[in-house]
Amino acid sequence: MEPVEVKKIEQKVEEKIEEGFISKSKKNPWILSTLIFAILALGLVLMNPNISGRITGNVISANNAAQNLLGFYLNNGAEGLSVDSVETESGLYKINFLFQGQVVPIYMTRDGKLAGSLSPLMLSTQTNTQTNTNDNTNVQQTSQAMPKSDKPKVELFVMSYCPYGTQAEKGLLPAVALLGDKIDFKLRFVHYTLHGEKEDIENNRQLCIREEQGQDKLNKYLVCILDSDNPNAPKDVSVCEKEAGIDSAKLQTCLKNKADSYFASDSALSQGYGVQGSPTLVINGVQSSAGRNPASYLNGICGAFNNAPSECSEQLSITSPSTGFGYKTGTDTVAQC
Repeated sequence: MEPVEVKKIEQKVEEKIEEGFISKSKKNPWILSTLIFAILALGLVLMNPNISGRITGNVISANNAAQNLLGFYLNNGAEGLSVDSVETESGLYKINFLFQGQVVPIYMTRDGKLAGSLSPLMLSTQTNTQTNTNDNTNVQQTSQAMPKSDKPKVELFVMSYCPYGTQAEKGLLPAVALLGDKIDFKLRFVHYTLHGEKEDIENNRQLCIREEQGQDKLNKYLVCILDSDNPNAPKDVSVCEKEAGIDSAKLQTCLKNKADSYFASDSALSQGYGVQGSPTLVINGVQSSAGRNPASYLNGICGAFNNAPSECSEQLSITSPSTGFGYKTGTDTVAQC
């Protein structure tokens, strides 16, 4: 790469840093240390033939650029890293990586070969005390190796009315559908609720469906209720029960007699795993920091296989769904959960 081209890229990165990272670092000091490491690593990355080179004019899609860079990091030892979203800004691809609950933007040229970097070594070993964006609780997070198994156990802990929980459901369900019975998936519930009686009722409804009519039917029910025109409320649950083939009489009996015990069981698991917010993804007994989009969830789960199945090579969306119910863009909701 010509020195002039490197200089231009470094200048562009510095401009983006000045626009965003520096101001954020006042509130989140760890961002500044990450940024400094990224700048120091830039020269090394530009020397790597797999992700650097002259701007050739051979433009690739933003999604492919993001997946290529993510693959580079993962193959070089990065842990707990995923793509949150991708956009185009000032002629560059802006790839927003999710790391330890924080979004870190990295810029690439449109041929997908030129980038600033987060050091894979730093990502696999860094420990931070940070604020959990789900529940405003200070959490000490340490990167932990994901145990592997022939059939990964995947558990997503949520509250039924938590907008971040429904966002995670919309992101995870496509990966769950793709992997099918090659994983053991269960939607579970955290050990507390914050959204009143409506949430208690819906938690219990979903628990009863899962325990007595199966996770597959619950998945169909979830797909239905998430397809709502109101970001703050599910689609008509009676319609969705019919669409998912739910036995209503059996459900009502469960709600009266067994729902509380099912919730107590999930609560014990939630506390045992150290869950402190909705959503929390647990894979093979270890909390995962996978981003809330289908591709990131698929990558996170596939990393827990002893031998990953062919489905793991499929490309799912790298776009994070909106928070709350519904799939419309621009309808994000915010809540403490």
